[in-house]
Amino acid sequence: MVIAAQPPPAPSVLYAARVRYLGPNWYAAVMGTAIVGSAGAALPGHGSVRSGVLAGVWALSLLALTALLAARALHWARHRDQARAHLLDPAVAPFYGCLSMALLAVGGGALIAGRPLIGTDAAVALDAVLFATGTAVGLTAAVAVPYLMAVRHRVEPSQATPVWLLPLVAPMVSAALGPLLVPHLPPGQPRETLLLACFAMFGLSLFATLLMLPLVFARLISRGPLPLALTPTLFLVLGPLGQSTTAVGKIADTAPGVVPAPYDRGLAVFAVLYGVPVMGFALLWLAFSVAHVVRARRQGMGFAMTWWAFTFPVGTCVTGAAGLARHTGLACYDGLALGLYAVLVAAWLAAATGTVRGLVSGELLAAPRPAPAALRPATGRTTSGAVR
Repeated sequence: MVIAAQPPPAPSVLYAARVRYLGPNWYAAVMGTAIVGSAGAALPGHGSVRSGVLAGVWALSLLALTALLAARALHWARHRDQARAHLLDPAVAPFYGCLSMALLAVGGGALIAGRPLIGTDAAVALDAVLFATGTAVGLTAAVAVPYLMAVRHRVEPSQATPVWLLPLVAPMVSAALGPLLVPHLPPGQPRETLLLACFAMFGLSLFATLLMLPLVFARLISRGPLPLALTPTLFLVLGPLGQSTTAVGKIADTAPGVVPAPYDRGLAVFAVLYGVPVMGFALLWLAFSVAHVVRARRQGMGFAMTWWAFTFPVGTCVTGAAGLARHTGLACYDGLALGLYAVLVAAWLAAATGTVRGLVSGELLAAPRPAPAALRPATGRTTSGAVR
């Protein structure tokens, strides 16, 4: 009896199978790449040669966003069971905030770093579309994910990680990047409405973060360090700190001629009174996080997709420090921005290298490994969900 050979699967079927475990956490790679270009453009005295490099980095983030959106659309079309499982997993659902921030980061990067490459008109049009979409997604995630955590997820205080901050930080990214579009709106109420909407999203995200952050810190103090693969997520706390400092600075820069006096001057004062102490706390948290990462590396922490947490949050501190340099005139903030940018570039190189290797080997798209039994009560799917 002769058995006919089965034809090989179609390429589309093979590709669909490879994206089954492609979670929303992959958008962090887009965010981390886009911020390299945007933060570089914010540095003091960046030259025309470097502008071309930054535009190239932004173009890479745009290509990555396009490819990832297509892959995630295929994921939802072919693997809806897995997509629903992600939404019902408290370790994975918060990463839906990364979709919003990826759209916003690439859109804002078009005006900040990509303009020399595509022109002003195209940059404004692209940013308008991505800003509107990213803001809508971010506001939805800021409500939907905490709602799911309250009514569908079953979480314990011992499961709290900085990942829980992600959907709450997304509106802060809108607050920081929305002012870029204000000058391109008609004068009068359209400009003032958008600027004050950005200020409202600043408050929304800030107070939501202040509610969630104590849970994260209490878990660290009461339960000890995070699992090794999750240790890099401590850097995520820098996101709302650096992004909020950036937001108040950008809002203050845009306020003259948009909001009436004396509110325009008041916003400039607020940018300094808020930004200086918050940046101080960001540096404290940076030192705290670095100490935990050094400990984790000594204990054998290897590469995971959580390494992208080293990029975007640090980039927001770069833009926050650059904003404080503009508003205070202090050279120390210029130096801080340059130093943090060097850290950002090194972190991006490490995360990008590990990601490319993992994609080539297929390890990063493989099914997540179950957590060890000893860790299951404390982490559940946290480790596998965040790593993949």
